[in-house]
Amino acid sequence: MIRSVLEIAGIMVFAASGVLSAGRKGMDLVGVAVIAVVTALGGGTLRDLLLERHPVSWIANTSYLWACLAASVLTLLYVRYREPPARALAVADALGLALFTIGGAQIAQQTGANGLIMVLMGVLTGTAGGVLRDVLSAEVPLIFRSGHLYASAALAGAVLYQVLDQLAVPRDLSGLLGMALIAGLRLGAIIFDWRLPTPRVQDTHGSQKGPDPRV
Repeated sequence: MIRSVLEIAGIMVFAASGVLSAGRKGMDLVGVAVIAVVTALGGGTLRDLLLERHPVSWIANTSYLWACLAASVLTLLYVRYREPPARALAVADALGLALFTIGGAQIAQQTGANGLIMVLMGVLTGTAGGVLRDVLSAEVPLIFRSGHLYASAALAGAVLYQVLDQLAVPRDLSGLLGMALIAGLRLGAIIFDWRLPTPRVQDTHGSQKGPDPRV
């Protein structure tokens, strides 16, 4: 029951971030709907295909599509009458990242995947939808932006969940702690500009190349 509620919450949060992203690009209603659905369901779809879970989640449970629609309508109504805060997209994305990463790890766990695959599927579920949203919105995906705690935050939370589960901590508590770590790291990066150190390397002409953004 708790996992189902968290899945719906994650879908709605990611759909809202998709609506905000599409709205800022001046897309029409069809574009907004497509971006919302891709953002909310893209990561889970890729996870299900890789884990050979058929049918994929949103086909098996159409309430996920209805959740996307509801979140899209509510977000559009809100922005029609009020200006969304400047960091609204980033905060919504951070919460969605936390919910989806742990939810994806738990689904992989149910299929009997080992710890490594469980962590990787959690990170994929949490980040792929945002990458697709940014690519379709002609933005550099957050996961590729220099020094930002994004994939790193998802990885840390998924690893924490896996470790706590191995230590026989109740799964609901392990999941909540993993989500709290992911959301805390992302919100810290947004509010306080937390960054990972970025290595610089010399090219063949002796000048420094920029930092590797894939952290």
